[in-house]
Amino acid sequence: MSTNERVAGSPMPARLSLLWVFILFNMVFADILSFMYPGFLKEVLAGYVGGVHITPGFLVAAAVLTEVLIAMIVLSRVLKPRASRWANVVAGAITIAYVIGGSTRYPHSIFFSAAQVACALLIIWSAWKWRSSATSTVPAVRVDAVS
Repeated sequence: MSTNERVAGSPMPARLSLLWVFILFNMVFADILSFMYPGFLKEVLAGYVGGVHITPGFLVAAAVLTEVLIAMIVLSRVLKPRASRWANVVAGAITIAYVIGGSTRYPHSIFFSAAQVACALLIIWSAWKWRSSATSTVPAVRVDAVS
């Protein structure tokens, strides 16, 4: 394995996958803590959270966006390097928009959102900089001088 494929002591696919797990854990715990926030559960039961009407369509959209993050845990490990790079960059950008657009303004949520956005930026940067040995090197051709 080349130096470019190993970053921070682990292969890049494993590192990217782990970063997606980190984001998902932060999302789950932000939501769990939100249920403990005074008045939040009442809003959920009323079908409006932070002024957003919670409809079946809204929940399907949220499920699709969340599934992108869940899928990236596996896709980061199984896609070929070039496809993985692009998938991680695109999914990272989608994640940032999802986190910023879907977070509440509670202090704990802002904290978790900052961690999620920072991690998504790290994923984008890592994937962008990642060059696998198969895609980043050109075989040297020896040309002997004719004497």
